[in-house]
Amino acid sequence: MPSHLFADHHHAQPPERGAVDALISQARRLRGGLDAVRRETAAGGLPDEDARLRWQRALCDLAVHHLEDLGGHLDQLREGLPAGPADATDDALPQPAAPPDPDPEARARGSLLSRVGSAEWNLLTDRVSWSEELFGIFGRDPADGPLTLDELPSLIFSDDQAQVTAMVTDCLVDGKPIDGEFRIVRSDTSVRTVHMVGEPVLDADGSTACMWAVLRDVSELRRSQRAVRETRDSLQRQRHIAQTEHRLAVELQEAVLPPWRGSLRFPQGGPVALDLAAHYLPSGSSALVGGDWYDALQLPDGRTLLSAGDLTGHGVAATSGMAMLLGALRGMAVSGQEPGPLMGYLNQLLDASAQPALGSAVCCRFDPATRRLDWAQAGHPAPLLFRDGRGRELQPPEGVLLGATSHATYAQRSEQLAPGDLLVLYTDGLAPRRSTHGTDSAHESADRLLALAPRFAEARSAQDSVRIAVEEFGNAERGDDGCVLIARICD
Repeated sequence: MPSHLFADHHHAQPPERGAVDALISQARRLRGGLDAVRRETAAGGLPDEDARLRWQRALCDLAVHHLEDLGGHLDQLREGLPAGPADATDDALPQPAAPPDPDPEARARGSLLSRVGSAEWNLLTDRVSWSEELFGIFGRDPADGPLTLDELPSLIFSDDQAQVTAMVTDCLVDGKPIDGEFRIVRSDTSVRTVHMVGEPVLDADGSTACMWAVLRDVSELRRSQRAVRETRDSLQRQRHIAQTEHRLAVELQEAVLPPWRGSLRFPQGGPVALDLAAHYLPSGSSALVGGDWYDALQLPDGRTLLSAGDLTGHGVAATSGMAMLLGALRGMAVSGQEPGPLMGYLNQLLDASAQPALGSAVCCRFDPATRRLDWAQAGHPAPLLFRDGRGRELQPPEGVLLGATSHATYAQRSEQLAPGDLLVLYTDGLAPRRSTHGTDSAHESADRLLALAPRFAEARSAQDSVRIAVEEFGNAERGDDGCVLIARICD
């Protein structure tokens, strides 16, 4: 076989940027060269007495199989699939550290050839010859001699014996070439997978005189391919599960968040006291459905409950926990609970939950008769108050994260509001997690919202103010979802 066919392959560099496609093209060129050599040897008629040409063609066939395997792995690498594990041979033992190899290419070729063996069974003389490498593949002591065709099935895996018998019979009786795989069980009980290619050699009257074969140990290759298939199947299953969970999380979120879109006015049926609007901004990754919420609820006594919060995590667990908290908050608020004690009950609820999590929340109760705002917070950004073209953050009362500690108590503050005031509740996912200014997302969100004060002052409604906020944050590549709720105090 012309040695120049493999010259480039031996010096191929590790795949880097763009190198994978180059390796694939190189493998295809090598395959074409080998096919040409194989056609030349076949055209020569392959006289029976010229064993060298026969083995040359067999090695070409073997090299083609190697290139096909190489091409498959390169295609998988180009597709971004994880490579299979680098399996060691079954009979490999730990070795001490060795000095640098002076000729790594020669060692690599030796390792490859140790997995390839040859055999010839002469039917006229009953003589059997095995190469030294074939004894190693079968785990057989050369002193015990090679196996005859009748003895060969004794080492073949029981499920594969019928297949091998059929291949050998077709070769000896019908003159068909051999090309197939089977498993062998070695004396150490290890199982190896062997790929065999071979042909019958005919005598002058056309009868089969002998059968020769080249056998290759492909155990590691097949294990690697199985690992790739299993990884692909596992990824597909995980992708399906993730898609299902994402759909459920979105449906649950849509079912729990307030159904109103656009603007809302409370109290209904009386003098307008609050003009409300809100917006939910998803994360930069559509797969990350979080536990952020906003809510506005008219209470039986005419007051209005405003709230916003965030539960740690993403997916169904986060949205189901958010649904639990929001439902409890609404129920306790309707019963007349003050914002401070209400936060304490939510903390107990989350602390006793079967799925431990942390959450932040802010709860405000607005009385339209007095325009007084009573509010409490649990580790959440304080509301922002905008008045006369300027904005400020309300001084927060004490309150730790929900679920952080048992029996936590939450303080409460009051703020007197005036007509024209704008109250903004938000979650810290509005701004990117990694701020370009070196601050955390909560401070980044607050600073950017406060900077919008002149524009808020020109807005004619809460809905206009929400549009301004969405223009500011809507195009950001957020690592989390966020929401904003704006209440405008009317005359």
